[in-house]
Amino acid sequence: MPSSATPYYLKGSPLNVRLNRVIGWLARQGLSLAGTAEMSVRGRKSGEMQRIPVNPHTHDGGQYLVSARGHSQWVRNMRAAGGGELRVGRRVRAFTAVELPDAEKLPILRTYLEKWGWEVDQYFAGVTARSSDEEITACAGDHPVFRITVTN
Repeated sequence: MPSSATPYYLKGSPLNVRLNRVIGWLARQGLSLAGTAEMSVRGRKSGEMQRIPVNPHTHDGGQYLVSARGHSQWVRNMRAAGGGELRVGRRVRAFTAVELPDAEKLPILRTYLEKWGWEVDQYFAGVTARSSDEEITACAGDHPVFRITVTN
């Protein structure tokens, strides 16, 4: 278990990076695989828009972005920018984002793992959609969750 001084983050392998490029390209072309979209968020240092494929997740009428890999660059950028854009083909949706406290993540993480577990279970250190509430809550701090509100 990582210490609280070192935020949890699993960097993508070279294969993951290549696959992300392909998935992002497909989303830009209008082909969403299982609901993926390409997210753009302004870089906190460069000021340039950074793009990454994400799995927008709907739970109980709200929309969320979950960082399966932990406290990644896009998470740090989102904290600074407070929002971004989701793209599938020509459809671009601007959004604002608010990070959830760990205490509110349980139902979102469980349903996220139910839908996307086939893709992201490897990043949750053995925690799955069938794990206990306590197990999911214990890993919540390692997986930032943002509630997003589409603004256009």
